[in-house]
Amino acid sequence: MADTARRAYVRPIDFRHGRVDMTHGSGGRAMAQLIEELFARAFDNQWLRQGNDGAVLAAPPGRLVMATDSHVVSPLFFPGGDIGALAVHGTINDVAVMGATPLWLAAGFVLEEGFPLADLRRVVESMAAASRDAGVPIVTGDTKVVEQGKGDGVFVTTTGVGVVRDGVDVRGDRARPGDRVLVSGTLGDHGVAIMSLRENLSFETTIASDSAALHGLVAAMLDAVPDLHVLRDPTRGGLATTLNEIARQSRCGIVLDEAAIPVRPQVEAACEFLGLDPLYVANEGKLVAICAADDAPRLLAAMKSHPLGAQAAVVGEAIDDPHHFVQMDTKFGGRRVVDWLAGEQLPRIC
Repeated sequence: MADTARRAYVRPIDFRHGRVDMTHGSGGRAMAQLIEELFARAFDNQWLRQGNDGAVLAAPPGRLVMATDSHVVSPLFFPGGDIGALAVHGTINDVAVMGATPLWLAAGFVLEEGFPLADLRRVVESMAAASRDAGVPIVTGDTKVVEQGKGDGVFVTTTGVGVVRDGVDVRGDRARPGDRVLVSGTLGDHGVAIMSLRENLSFETTIASDSAALHGLVAAMLDAVPDLHVLRDPTRGGLATTLNEIARQSRCGIVLDEAAIPVRPQVEAACEFLGLDPLYVANEGKLVAICAADDAPRLLAAMKSHPLGAQAAVVGEAIDDPHHFVQMDTKFGGRRVVDWLAGEQLPRIC
């Protein structure tokens, strides 16, 4: 009864006009109310309902994979997504490209004092929807508040846990000369969507982020080719940086075919206008796969049969190269080195 009477005097949070204040991170009643009325309600599942400091999870047999990622994208909302869905998709994909089935997520929020509660609810509800759609629940989390001017609205950190099926060994050092390099679809969509919004650019058709959870696609690929050698999601630094990382790990070279690399015409036009190279632009719903040459036709067919791989293509091959260079045969008949970026082409992209 006492608890019921106390709750009767607690006003519901004003998510329409209210703003985050320091009490929302103080550990007191305001913080408990925010957790109850927003986070617990949106992410509701059996683990969160227990109300403990962590989640006790029964792991299935197999090797566990854990990945973590922090998200600081600016702006927070963009065509095709927002920081909430991006945080869920990004961590699910980091787990999936290790050859694992994602099982659970944890989420941490750093909120800036004065951040509109309406925007916070929008972010959280987007995360909840992305989590439900992917079938990967958010089972634990944390919230902190910093003073106004010491943050930038909201930063989100997500950690994912998954399990690798038997017989799967996906690693960055498994590419071998003769292997084929495949991508799951068009490149540069996410980075150009963000930059177009920042620069207030408009095109005949909207350029939207490709943000998506890729674990279903990965599962279909592993069903078709269990001995996949390498999987990666080419986020910051794009395809070029990802392949340079793989070439260094595997101690081989990679040669790309520029004509085979799928890029939307509007993305290519935007990159030309902004002085960007699509090969270095971030993606949030695409992956890179490397497999044996004999497995490539079967893998490509499996990718194309999935909605998130409909525009998949074979774009290159691994070669014997003591320098571990990534090179590209251009549309004009030449060959150039696709080197590492000296700095970051697009900051705050994810």
